[in-house]
Amino acid sequence: MSDLLARLERLPFSRPHLTLLAMGGLGLTFDGLDVATVAFVLPSITEEWQLSSGQTGLVGSSTLIGFFFGALGAGIIADRIGRRRVMMWALAVFCLATLVAAVSPNWEFFFLARLVAGIGTGAESAIIPAFLSEFVPGRLRGRFIGALAGFFSFGYVGAALLARWIVPMGPEGWRVLHVVAAVPIILLLWWRRSVPESPRFLLAQGRTDEARAVVEAIERQAARSAAIRPPSPAAPSPTVAPADPPPDTAPSRRLGISGLWRRDLAGRTAVLWVLWVVITFSFYGFFTFMPTLLHANGLTIAKSFTYSIVIYLAQIPGYYSAAALNDLLDRKWTIALYLGGGSVAAYLLSGSDISAQVMIFGGLLSFFMNGVYAAIYAYTPELYPTEVRARGMGTASAVGRIGGISAPILIGTTYPVIGFDGVFLITTGALAVGVVVVLVFGVSTSGRALEEISDGRSATVPAPDGPAPVVPGPQTVTGAPGPLPVTVGKEGRSPRVGPR
Repeated sequence: MSDLLARLERLPFSRPHLTLLAMGGLGLTFDGLDVATVAFVLPSITEEWQLSSGQTGLVGSSTLIGFFFGALGAGIIADRIGRRRVMMWALAVFCLATLVAAVSPNWEFFFLARLVAGIGTGAESAIIPAFLSEFVPGRLRGRFIGALAGFFSFGYVGAALLARWIVPMGPEGWRVLHVVAAVPIILLLWWRRSVPESPRFLLAQGRTDEARAVVEAIERQAARSAAIRPPSPAAPSPTVAPADPPPDTAPSRRLGISGLWRRDLAGRTAVLWVLWVVITFSFYGFFTFMPTLLHANGLTIAKSFTYSIVIYLAQIPGYYSAAALNDLLDRKWTIALYLGGGSVAAYLLSGSDISAQVMIFGGLLSFFMNGVYAAIYAYTPELYPTEVRARGMGTASAVGRIGGISAPILIGTTYPVIGFDGVFLITTGALAVGVVVVLVFGVSTSGRALEEISDGRSATVPAPDGPAPVVPGPQTVTGAPGPLPVTVGKEGRSPRVGPR
């Protein structure tokens, strides 16, 4: 088992990693599109159904309420039946529910449809980063998962652009936007054929032959794209910790969420939960209500959407700058840096006018908040062993949604009293709390194999420029073309990576 993990750690970044990045990235892009859609239809449905501020806030939280249950359930289920199946079911649920929301006759029906869509979105968003982190070497994982999380920004920007042109078309514009947001269901056709199960999950389940077939498939494709050479006979084998215990020796496998609070994980879980609540409260308090706040302060819907597009575009450099820093500074320090920058930006925004200042300071807040997400999505799955990794990621994401759920409701009900300035002063304080927590209690993870982090040991990751491992004998990886692996597993599918 440790041999398979060593081979994963020594692989260079190559075509199979890019394919997985594209698969997961497209899923997160459409998750972002779906979540952001609600922010852009709120002004229209508030006007159509004559909603009060409290009702608007409740509708704004609908997707996040579903997100909570989706992320929580998906993490627990994925640690038992596998990451791949949960990811595909989640995509189907959120696409179909988004389509149903387009024909809502009243706000109550819309609320329920958006809640169900949130279950699918939450499940997918929680599973994809944890799932793909198990394929990537420790020396690359921070940048890889940070870049993966960056695909959320394309979804938000896409939603802003689509809403700018579709929603103002007429009273049915918001319904058309929901139909467009349901199109990603076609991704299922690609995922079913090409997404392999995580080899780390298979090893933890005792399914060693299936894990070996997945690793061999990745090695073959990496060999074709990166000209991998076998090591010399004298080359030492890389040191990687043994896989997490198989099912009969893993005490927390059936303990649900309580497995995250055992003695060696309790401190990490507490830090992550606080960070996720702080980040998600601040993020959704800002992005869910930004178009509505701008419209309430005198801008037309079209112009408020234009402001929002500029602010959303700042997400892209925010994500990818943080992704680059993830491995240079360590995830812990990247989170602290971007939380601190976000706190300053929120303070500046609290005193700005509804003018170019909103775009400038709002863009800064967007830049830093999304940079935090690039780091936290990489950081969270790293802190848990394979047996509870999806559960840890899903639960942290779900708990964070408590902040996201409460933000639109709190802002919707208190905005008439505290005003625009008060909204962002609250955000300033929340982000400052996150900085203190991560600096004092955070764990360093940069460059370490997942098994080393979960065991709390020092890093023993092999040098990134070292030769890639091969399987002895007839399984040796070469650059020569060859067939994809034979069918294995209960479902009779080849554990492939990439198109057939």
